[in-house]
Amino acid sequence: MRRYPSAKDLTEITKPGRYAVGHGAYLQIANGGTRSWLFRYRVNDKQHHMGLGSCEYVSLQEARQKAWEAQRQRLNGVDPLEAKREARAARKPSTTTKTFAEVAREYLVAHESGWRGDGSLKQWQHSLKKHIFPTLGPKLVNAINTADVLAVLSPIWTTIPETARRVRNRIELILDFATAHEWRRGDNPAQWRGRMEVLLPDQRKVNGKKHFAAMPWKELPAFMMRLRVAPDNTARALELAILCASRPSEVLNARITEFDLDTATWTIPGERMKAGREHRVPLAPCAVKLLTGLPRVGEYVFVGRGDGPPHRTALLRVLGSMGHAGLSAHGFRTSFRTWAEEATQYPPHVVEMALAHQIPSAVERAYRRGDLLDQRRRLMQDWSDFLASA
Repeated sequence: MRRYPSAKDLTEITKPGRYAVGHGAYLQIANGGTRSWLFRYRVNDKQHHMGLGSCEYVSLQEARQKAWEAQRQRLNGVDPLEAKREARAARKPSTTTKTFAEVAREYLVAHESGWRGDGSLKQWQHSLKKHIFPTLGPKLVNAINTADVLAVLSPIWTTIPETARRVRNRIELILDFATAHEWRRGDNPAQWRGRMEVLLPDQRKVNGKKHFAAMPWKELPAFMMRLRVAPDNTARALELAILCASRPSEVLNARITEFDLDTATWTIPGERMKAGREHRVPLAPCAVKLLTGLPRVGEYVFVGRGDGPPHRTALLRVLGSMGHAGLSAHGFRTSFRTWAEEATQYPPHVVEMALAHQIPSAVERAYRRGDLLDQRRRLMQDWSDFLASA
């Protein structure tokens, strides 16, 4: 059994350094001779240090007791340093009377000009109302801690993982916004690195890696033949989404002014694109014919209730009515990509550009500054021909 130095032994040590005294506690002697107690521990291969007080005021026995209590916290899944910071923050006088809900609403107003269409704002408002406000809404923003964030995330983390990830990110952004305004102090309890990632289970291990449900590409011509005779105008939106390999939101929120049918080109502005960059879509003749035959009502190509675009679930309803309730409208992009890989000789970067994906390599992006519209036009024509081959 290891023997640690006694208080008398420690008085004889004068050389600067750190000397273990038990339970993870150390005597720390600074270069100037200042003596203090320190608790050292490791989390995820990262060393942490927590001060236990000056040797002038804290005895060796007291330092060991503090270290023992910190080790007990670790056994119970509590980070001692984080708990110390939260306790210190709780003792400080309140710097604000703002609640989380009030700060969240100010965040939405402050970022109003940055939303990509109405959909992003509505998704934020929905997740705040349904998942976040019931727990965090009435709490003072400077009093929210890790346990509060976990109370929001734990019930949904493995049941609706994608929503849960977005909820965590939104809480983090709002709390960062509050800190920037000096309405709260300390670390962000919703941050992922070093905090939520060690407290929440790995979603991939719990649920397996999930993708959008997609139709096998060889079944698409027969499906398109059925889709073309569906009378609902929303079916035309799904047809256009498949013909252009576009995201559902890009099609549902498309405006008439984005289309130049003379040049057979659809230009989607950057604020409506996932990557935030303008994207040109070459239209095959059958896509132009489809658009020409649509009624013109208001500014949107496809109209839902009132003059606004259809709801984001509109395409799922079309799939459900055709007996494909298990499929995702987004999954047709996967079908397109698999077809391009298995049935064509088009280079991968041309296919990725057709899907409006960013080329991963920064060096390659620097050399591919064009959008390869002519090559993509041939690709989309071949895709259209395949879809009509039933």
